[in-house]
Amino acid sequence: MTTLLDVDAQTIRHHVKAAGVVGAGGAGFPTHVKLQAQVDTFLVNAAECEPLLKVDQQLMARQAARLIRGLRYAMTTTGASTGIIALKEKYHEAINALTPLLAEGIRLHILPDVYPAGDEVLTIWMATGRRVPPAALPVSVGVVVNNVQTVLNIARAVEQHYPVTRRTLTVNGAVTTPLTVTVPIGTSLRDVLALAGGASVPDPGFINGGPMMGSLISSLDSPVTKTTGGLLVLPKTHSLIQRRLQDDKTVLALAKTVCEQCRLCTDLCPRHVMGHPLSPHLLVRAVNYQQTATPQILLSALTCSECNVCESVACPVGISPMRINRMLKRELRAQNQRYEGPLLAADEMAKHRLVPIKRLIARLGLNDWYHDAPFTETDYQPQQVTLLLRQHIGASATPCVKIGERVTRGQCVADVPEEALGAAIHASIDGIVSDITEQAITVIRG
Repeated sequence: MTTLLDVDAQTIRHHVKAAGVVGAGGAGFPTHVKLQAQVDTFLVNAAECEPLLKVDQQLMARQAARLIRGLRYAMTTTGASTGIIALKEKYHEAINALTPLLAEGIRLHILPDVYPAGDEVLTIWMATGRRVPPAALPVSVGVVVNNVQTVLNIARAVEQHYPVTRRTLTVNGAVTTPLTVTVPIGTSLRDVLALAGGASVPDPGFINGGPMMGSLISSLDSPVTKTTGGLLVLPKTHSLIQRRLQDDKTVLALAKTVCEQCRLCTDLCPRHVMGHPLSPHLLVRAVNYQQTATPQILLSALTCSECNVCESVACPVGISPMRINRMLKRELRAQNQRYEGPLLAADEMAKHRLVPIKRLIARLGLNDWYHDAPFTETDYQPQQVTLLLRQHIGASATPCVKIGERVTRGQCVADVPEEALGAAIHASIDGIVSDITEQAITVIRG
C-alpha cells in the first residue's frame, strides 16, 4: 500500500485522475483539477446539510482513518498547511472516531445543527471566518473544499489505485426499511428501492437527493451516478413532490399573482445574510414587472445557491423565488453573462437566521418520514448497470470499449481527452457490454 511517506503531489493527482474521482457532494467537478489549486486550507465539508440523508456521518465513523489519510493527500497536493473537517455537533460517533486520529495541522470544526450548514460558501465562513465573494470560488479566499466521499475516494485512488465504482447513498422516507447502502455505480434506482423493501405508500413520488435541493425523479430506471446523494420516497400528494411537479409557467403566474414583497425570502436567504447582494424578493418583482429590472438585479440571480430556504421556509404564500432564480440563471448563462459585484457587510443577525434542522423537518412536513437509515453491509450485485458518460462537469467521456466486449470491475470503459475537463468512467461489475449510446454504456453481468 502507498503511504504518505512515499507519494508526491504529482503522483497523487495522477492516481486521482486515473480513478475518475469527482466531487461526490455536488455537481461532480473533476477532483484532479481541483487538487491543482494552491491554498493554505483544505476543508472537508462533512456537514451533510440536507435532512434525511445519513451518508457522510456514518462513513466518517466507519472510515475515520481513511478520511484523515485522504485529507493529508489533499493537503499535500494543494500545499495546504491546515486541514479542517467541518461536521455537525450531533455526529457524536464520527467525532469520537476522528478525534484520536487528528494530527498536526488538522482539526475538527463543530457546526450547529442548522440549515444550510453544508453549503460550501457558508461552511467556509463558519469554519474559517472567511467570506467568499459573490460568484467567486473558494480558492479566491485560499480554501479548497471536498466532501467526505470524495476524500475517501482520494485515499483509495492513491493507496490502492482503486477507481470510483461504488456509491454510498441513503434511502429514506416512505420505505419499508430505511437504510444507507453502498451499491455499484449504474445500479438502477428501482433496484436501490428494492433493497429498502420498496415504498410503504401506494402512490409514491421520488426525489434524487435531499428534500430541499433534490430533483424529482421521473423514472426509477435512472441509474445511480458518482453524485447521487440519496433516494427520498414520499407520498405523491406531499407538498415536496407537488411543488416539483409545477411547471415554470405556473411558478411565474403564482409569483405575479400573490407576491406581497414582504422580503422574508431575502431576510432568510443565507447568501444575503453573509453579505452577497442577492435579494430574492427584488428578483421576483423584476421578473414580473420588467420596468423595475436592472442588469445588476437580474445578474444577482447567478449568485443563488438554490438552497431553497426562500421557497420552503420563508415565503408565506407558496412562491418559489429559487425556481425563478434558476430560470434566470439558465437565460443568463446561455448569454454568457457573469455577475460582478461587491461583498457587503454581513448581517449581524446572520447566525440567528439559519434554520434549525428540527424546525425545518417540521416545516417540510417530514416528521412521519424522518428515519435513522442505518448503514447496511451488503455486496449487492445487480444483473445490469447503466454507466452514464457524463457524471461530472465538463465533457462527456468517450467509450473505449465495444459492444460484446467482456469487462471487469474497475476497468476503464470511457475516458476524456487529456486536455479536456472531465473524468474517466469505470465498469462497476464484471460483465459484457450490451449497448453503447451517446449517453451511456450498459453492462450485463456474465
